[in-house]
Amino acid sequence: MSQRAAASTSQRVIQKSVRPKSVNYRSSHAGQGGGMADVVLMNGTIYTVDDQQSWAEAVAIKDGRFLAVGRPEDVESLIDAHTQIVDLAGRFVMPGLYDMHTHPDLALAPGYAGYLDIGLESPTPADIRQRILDYAAAQPGDGWIYGAYFVHFTFRQAGVEPGRAWLDAILPDRPIAILDRSWGSMMVNSKALEIAQITADTPDPGNGYLERDSLTGEPTGILVDGAYAMIHAAMPPTPMPALTRAYREGVQYQSSRGVVATKYVHVCEHRLNALKALDDAGELTLRVEAAISWQDDIFPVKRRWQLIAGERHYYRSARLSANAVKFHFDGVHETRSSYLAGPWPGETSWRGGLNLTPEHITDMVVDLDRKGIRVIAHCTGDGASDLFLDAVAEARRANGEGVRHQCAHSTLLLHENLARFKALNVTAEFSPAAWYPSEFAYARTHAGAERVKTLYNFKGVLEAGGNAVMGTDWPVSNINPWIGFETMITRQSPWGEDTTPFVGEPISLQQAIEVVTINGARCMGIEARAGSIEVGKSADLIVLDRNLFEIPVRGNLHRAQVDLTVMEGQIVWDRLDQFRGSELEAVWKPEEIPDFDPKPIAQKVEP
Repeated sequence: MSQRAAASTSQRVIQKSVRPKSVNYRSSHAGQGGGMADVVLMNGTIYTVDDQQSWAEAVAIKDGRFLAVGRPEDVESLIDAHTQIVDLAGRFVMPGLYDMHTHPDLALAPGYAGYLDIGLESPTPADIRQRILDYAAAQPGDGWIYGAYFVHFTFRQAGVEPGRAWLDAILPDRPIAILDRSWGSMMVNSKALEIAQITADTPDPGNGYLERDSLTGEPTGILVDGAYAMIHAAMPPTPMPALTRAYREGVQYQSSRGVVATKYVHVCEHRLNALKALDDAGELTLRVEAAISWQDDIFPVKRRWQLIAGERHYYRSARLSANAVKFHFDGVHETRSSYLAGPWPGETSWRGGLNLTPEHITDMVVDLDRKGIRVIAHCTGDGASDLFLDAVAEARRANGEGVRHQCAHSTLLLHENLARFKALNVTAEFSPAAWYPSEFAYARTHAGAERVKTLYNFKGVLEAGGNAVMGTDWPVSNINPWIGFETMITRQSPWGEDTTPFVGEPISLQQAIEVVTINGARCMGIEARAGSIEVGKSADLIVLDRNLFEIPVRGNLHRAQVDLTVMEGQIVWDRLDQFRGSELEAVWKPEEIPDFDPKPIAQKVEP
């Protein structure tokens, strides 16, 4: 008998009378309607991530929470005629995953708006040139040619200088703007600069800069960090239907991969409205913390001050929160704009770009901490994270223990700062999932041999007792969390033949499971009610097609299939389609899930 058939025959579903759909909010004195379980999952191999009880065989769920966790006899007394029973047939169960940094809107909305998609992992200059010409032929006229991506690394390999001169030689009479894959810079032609009114006299914004000719001061056509928001401001905004579709498909995919909570960082009022539309429709099948952009780091945010002052609460629900603000403290390694504690290799004084003064950083962190708003600080350089931790230390001195803030990316960290993450109650978020050998990862290894040894230092933060989490940072890396899950353990490519560990130190499977579950709940401030399988906590779990403790990690863990995703006691994803037509029918059907999985590619060693 097939697994699908076995699972179907072992299910017992008691049909109830059909009632109008309603929302049952919990209140402190509401009647609980008895103590019997709504759903019981039996005969599982359940890894709870609970130090007091690491393994269980059965769970009982009522009103979206775990009523019992343990052996079959612990849940049998909670079953009555209305309880729905699912036989797991020995399958492996664990808490749902937490992706603490991603951007479905940036990944998908441009394509749904009809923008240019280069469509390659590491396109060469020749690839990009051809895609631009093809797009111009298919979309004639004088409108913007805007899209993604180019990669600085492949331009360097080809001996080509990216910028306005190169684009002007392709198409000078139509504005062109191409984002780089790290979203740390943009390449534009002269027409785009003209429309945006950017000239040699245009000052650099505080949160980025224009690359300029060293003699004339004229912009080269490379805009770094917040500087390219000036281009976005000159373009029509992304249409709302494209944003809504992007978030919806992001939610669908994440739910199908076992994600029960995520952070969508960099939002504006339009993006919050798109997320609220999904929430109102009952399609937000995971918890979302949306972080409002502090500056126009990527796109204009017109109602920033109103949102921070209190308008953000308009969007609040059990699934959606906008009680966070995202900052770009520095840039990225590809453009050498990451802010380091010492000069970049080959430089005497250039340490990278700091987008805010240290005084601005400190005042802002202290003020937002006092308001109870989480700060998510983009820090790829060890100097940027050092200043961020200094600011949090001042907030703790001024305000006492407060919000758990988040150091985003944490690409490089000073050894001296590892213990400060625990001391200051700051989460170290490591993203993107580029800690295994690839062309993209090699582009991030130019900060010096000694620094590179400690890239993405999960182990250092965890051994110092700090909270470390993972973020996919899609579209910089793939949205499939299982790739990063595997490679944070191996530091090896999940594909290909290269077995040499990449930079940094791996961590254990048990540590990695905690990183993607309970640590994520801590990062969101909900560890008391989610993140592990414990009585009283939200009934969030995933059922897998393999036991992670019984397989070789490399080449296997990233292939794990999520059979069921349960969120607050509701089945939101059912890969085997075993509950279709029943009261346990999943929100998302297998045929609805978009395919965002990466296609394995040959890994090239840097020349």
